[in-house]
Formats: sequence, structure tokens, C-alpha cells
Amino acid sequence: MATTLFDLSGKVAVVSGAAQGMGRAMALALAEAGADLMLVDRNLAGAEATRAAIAGMGRRAEASDCDVSSPEAVRALFARIDGEFGRIDFLGNVAGEAVMAPPETIALADVEQVWRNLVLGRFCACQEAGRRMLAAGGGSIVNIGSLASITALGRGHIAYSMAMGAVAQMTRELSTEWAAGGVRVNAILPAQVLNPGLEQRIAAWPPLEQQFLSGIPAGRLGHPDDIKGLAVLLASDASRWITGALIPMDGGNLAMNAGGSVRHEGKRV
Repeated sequence: MATTLFDLSGKVAVVSGAAQGMGRAMALALAEAGADLMLVDRNLAGAEATRAAIAGMGRRAEASDCDVSSPEAVRALFARIDGEFGRIDFLGNVAGEAVMAPPETIALADVEQVWRNLVLGRFCACQEAGRRMLAAGGGSIVNIGSLASITALGRGHIAYSMAMGAVAQMTRELSTEWAAGGVRVNAILPAQVLNPGLEQRIAAWPPLEQQFLSGIPAGRLGHPDDIKGLAVLLASDASRWITGALIPMDGGNLAMNAGGSVRHEGKRV
């Protein structure tokens, strides 16, 4: 197979949440494949650190502290992309915070903020990117969803799961609307991936890690780098006939029945 199938040279990618975790890993992987990047994160110092790492590869990168929950800020970001890069070939919607609280007590203001972070802001970014990609004749968009996009998690995830369900349907609808224009829209649905937030939750209640592992046949939690290959695949021509897909990245979590058992160190548990 020709290695050029995954080559992103000459492409421009926009990745939100690029300061850490899966956003940073995605950005680095796209740069390694040849893309130039606009890195978006409210943690501007972290985005600048990612920018420096990409510059060290000989690729161009710029950083922005755009608040992805604000449509006005998102539109200003894309105006900046027009001026500095003149094109966009890939959008990775990774950023977006959630509020954890029981459904009977969560404040409606918190539900609305989660929706703005994970749905409204992402749709605005898709809309801005989609307009430009349709005019150019093609492009690729990836929304980071969750297993909560299609299954229930409990534990106070109500606002997050509602929003992630919307992300899944947004992905399907946009893929249907834009496929004939050469714009592909897919979603990656991770299980538990170790990031600073998850590490804090496990530190606060250590049994949580084993609870997660009991449902993951692969026997480990996810790592941000696990997204690298999938990101390059979906950004490249290697996936040119893949659109509207909700792709689990979960170590087998979704495939396993709730009553199933996993094997660790040769023993079933």
C-alpha cells in the first residue's frame, strides 16, 4: 500500500482541546502526517506548548484561546483561519467540558452550559468548517463523542450523555447533508481515556478504576495516544468512503454484554 494514502502534506487542520489529552495527541498525529494546524484551547499556555512541539517537526502551527461554547468566538476563529491559512481540510472537535450532577438536582443553567460546550459550539464549528469545505469541494470533520452517545453511564452523567447523544445525531445528519459535496463527518466514541480529569476522579475514589476495567476486555484504560492512528485515518484519503460512522475506541467495552467476563493475567473475572 502506498504510504501517500495517509499523507496530509499541504493540508490544514483545526483541533480544539489541543492543550492536553486526546486533543493534543490528535494534533501531534496530524502534524506527524504532514498537516499544518490551528490549535484551539482556553488553556493558551498548553496550546502554545503543543504549537512548539509541532514547530519542532517543521510544521506550521498557530494557537488560539477561542471559547468553543461561544458562536461569536468560533466565527472569529474561522475568520482568523481564513486570513492565516486560507483553507481548512480537517476539523477535530475535541474540546468541551461537562458538569456532573444527579438528574433530580442538576441546575438547568449547568445543563445549558454543557449543551453550549458540547453541542452548540461544536455545531457552529462544523457549520463554519462545512461552508468552507463545501466551497472547496471536500474535507473531513471528526466529532469526539463518547460511549455515552449511545449508552447510559449513570453516576451523574445526565447532562453529558444528553449532549453526547446530540453529537452522535449531529454527526449523522451532517454526513447525510454534506456527503455529495465531498465533506465527510464522523465521530469517535471513546470509553474511559486517562486524562487529568479522570485521574482526579480515580484518585478521589480508587475503586472507580476497577469498575471501569471490569467492562473493558482489553484490560486497560485508554491513553490519549490511542486516538492518533484513527485521527490520521479519518483526516486522510484512506477513509474517503467513510462518513456518518460512530467509531468506538473502547478496548472492546461496547461489544461486551453487561454479564460478560474479562480475562486478566490468564484468569476470568
